[in-house]
Amino acid sequence: MLITADYSAGKLTIHMAGELDHHSAKSALTDIDRLLDEYMPRDAVLDMSGLTFMDSAGIALILKTERRMRSSGGRACIMNPARQPLRVLDASGIERMIPVRGGLRP
Repeated sequence: MLITADYSAGKLTIHMAGELDHHSAKSALTDIDRLLDEYMPRDAVLDMSGLTFMDSAGIALILKTERRMRSSGGRACIMNPARQPLRVLDASGIERMIPVRGGLRP
């Protein structure tokens, strides 16, 4: 799993690529926490366009990121999930808690 980021005007976009599963989720969350500490953004965007696979560990990562942003007065959203991660997001009902924008609906 590869995580890169862009920051501009209070918005941190976190680009995720590869597979987000229980093996990679812990290090991914550590990377995301480090980025949030470094930039202290108002908005955090999880760009999932590069994810080829995601399981329930990805849902946990999303919820932890959203909770962290909310506790600091910020917001989080998911952008451009690829087809397989989008199916996991849809099945979880996560859109009731965090906005999911873009992505190809099956």
